[in-house]
Amino acid sequence: MQNGRAGRLHPAVGTARRHLAAALEKLLGAGSIKATGRSRTASTADAADLPLLLVACSGGPDSLALAAIAAHFARRGDVRVGAIIVDHGLQEDSAAVAAQTAQTLTDLGLHPVITEKVQVPVGNMGPEMAARTARYTAFTKAVEATGARAVLLGHTLDDQAETVLLGLSRGSGTRSLAGMPPVRVEGGVTYLRPFLGLRRTDMLDICDAETLTPWIDPTNTDETLMRARIRHSVLPYLEEHLGGDVARSLARTASVAGPDAEYLDEQAQVAYEQALLPAGTAVRGIEREDAVLLDRAQVAALHPALRLRVLATACKTAGGENPGFERLQALDSFTAEYAVAGPVQMPGHVSAYRRRKIVHPATGERLDVLVLVPTRP
Repeated sequence: MQNGRAGRLHPAVGTARRHLAAALEKLLGAGSIKATGRSRTASTADAADLPLLLVACSGGPDSLALAAIAAHFARRGDVRVGAIIVDHGLQEDSAAVAAQTAQTLTDLGLHPVITEKVQVPVGNMGPEMAARTARYTAFTKAVEATGARAVLLGHTLDDQAETVLLGLSRGSGTRSLAGMPPVRVEGGVTYLRPFLGLRRTDMLDICDAETLTPWIDPTNTDETLMRARIRHSVLPYLEEHLGGDVARSLARTASVAGPDAEYLDEQAQVAYEQALLPAGTAVRGIEREDAVLLDRAQVAALHPALRLRVLATACKTAGGENPGFERLQALDSFTAEYAVAGPVQMPGHVSAYRRRKIVHPATGERLDVLVLVPTRP
C-alpha cells in the first residue's frame, strides 16, 4: 500500500491523488481536501458525519485504481468511501468477479461495499447502452440507500478520446465533442470523473504499486462492440497515419468544447422555462395533463443553437427519447412553418401538434402553441 513515506510513493499514485483531491475540493468546498499530509484525528461521531463517496467499481484496472486512491482519503479521515459493484450477469463468472472485487475493496478499507445484480434490458438499445442504463439505475439505488454525496467513476483520458470519436461517428454535434463531463448530475445523482486527465497506463501502474490484481473484462477486446473496435483498431490506425497522440488531442478537444456545451445547455434550459406555458392551460383536443406546451413564436425566434436544445428538452420532458438529428430537424421545421398540419412523430412515443389562439391563463394573450403529447397510456 502506498503510504507516502519518503522516496516510496509511485509518481502515478501521487498524480492521481492530486487529481482526486482537486475534484473533491470542487465538490466539497475549498480547503476540505489536501492531496498529501498527515491523517486527521477524528472521533467516531465525527467520522459518521463525513461525506460518503461511492466508487463505481467493476474490478477492472481503472475503477480499482480509483478505489485505491479514494481509500487514501478515507484513511486520512477526509471522507468516507464505499463502493457500488454492479453484476450485469452477462458472463458466466460475473458473480465470482463481483464477489472477489467486493473482498478486495473491503480489504482496502471501503465501507459500505454494495453489490447489485441487475437485469440488462433487451430492446431497441444496443448492448452497451442497455448495460449502461442498468448500471446507472443501480448507482441511483445505491445513492438513495446510503445518502452518498457522489459516485466516483474511473474514466480516463483514453475513455474520453473514445467517447469523442464515437460521438463524431454518429454526427451528434457539440455535446459529442464535449465528451464526458468531469462533473455531471443525472437523475439527482452527482457523478465525478477525476481521472479524465490520466492515461489507462497510469491506472495499471497504480494497481501495480498498490499490489492489486485487476480483473480484465473480456468484452474490452471484443471488436464486435463499437467501443472496443475504436480502442483496438480505429485509434491505433489514426495515430499511425496522422501521427502524434490522437487520443490526447481528442481529449483536449473535449476539454475545450465542454464548457461551451455546458453554457449552451444552461441557456437553453432558461429559454425552455420562459417559453413553457403553465400547467392547466386549456388546449382543445389535448386532454393529457403531462403534455408539454410551448409558446411557438418564442421558440421559433431563438437562435438555432438554443432552439434545437429547447425542442429536445421538450421531447424528453414529454416522456420521449433524446431525438436524433433527422427527427429534431423535422420538429424544428414544424415549429417554424405555419402550413404544415402535423403531427410530427418523435422517438419515444411523443407526438407534436400546433394549436392556434390558445389563451394564456395568466396574461389572457392568445398564442400559437407547440404541443408535445406522450402517446403511451
